[in-house]
Amino acid sequence: MCTAITYKTEDHYFGRNLDLERSYGEKVTITPRNFPLNFRCIERMDSHKAIIGMASIVNEYPLYFEGTNEAGLSMAGLNFPNNANYHPYIEGKNNITPFEFIPFILGKCNDIKETKEELESINLININFSEKLPLSPLHWLISDRESSIVVESVKSGLVVYENPVGVLTNNPTFNYHLMNLNNFMSLHEGEPENKMKALTSPDIYSLGMGALGLPGDFSSASRFIRANFVKSKSIKETGEKESVSQFFHILSSVAMPKGCVMTKSGEYEFTRYSSCSNTDRGIYYYKLYDEWEIKSVRLHSVCLDENRLFSY
Repeated sequence: MCTAITYKTEDHYFGRNLDLERSYGEKVTITPRNFPLNFRCIERMDSHKAIIGMASIVNEYPLYFEGTNEAGLSMAGLNFPNNANYHPYIEGKNNITPFEFIPFILGKCNDIKETKEELESINLININFSEKLPLSPLHWLISDRESSIVVESVKSGLVVYENPVGVLTNNPTFNYHLMNLNNFMSLHEGEPENKMKALTSPDIYSLGMGALGLPGDFSSASRFIRANFVKSKSIKETGEKESVSQFFHILSSVAMPKGCVMTKSGEYEFTRYSSCSNTDRGIYYYKLYDEWEIKSVRLHSVCLDENRLFSY
């Protein structure tokens, strides 16, 4: 389970919590413009936009959890079990495997407008990376500086939602999450309002009581509400340090400590890392579960015309 958000002050930011029970050897990875991107069903992309993000590199292929390209377009895949449905080969479509989806979109597109045009011809095809690495059930948050969309491959095909809040978690489908926000429209950051005639002398005994009813559990529906509340109430400082700090504080409000969420196999999911990309400057910030220090890697710290991967 995971949470992804967008955030805008003077610059635009995109990032996520990765909540998993195990590591996949993920590394901060830069894919330069001339690294050949192979695809299972379409032609290889020998030249493309440079990408930075978190990925597992398997057989010299970057399996991105999330990334940002040099044009500022960002994309993250989040767990979507029992809803994600990948399809057989369709003639006349760009048949892309889900593990190729992020490199394909970020390699080709500058913004959401171009992404939507590409999505019209995409079929997410049911081909595993390998026997040991089957496909993950995912849906995706894609954002540029001005707007966000959610892409879900379900039984009926590829569905694209406008995302006016710039937040995504996991199940159910995104249209449910937007509808569910209506159930929490009365939450606010101030003192609660007394609407009960029987309560003639209300005792407002604590700050923060205007947000009574804000979900505190770790379910995807609750994290969606909580992330939206914290993000919408966030005081937006304009400096880079202040913006990045506030971004990580928003993610911390929906982070999972070890021991709070157990899987069916008896393992514990927790927030392995949190990330924040300054999409305007190409800076990827991250912090790990056991390391509170925020670290960064700059996209432009390497020659972007190289033909090999850089990982950290």
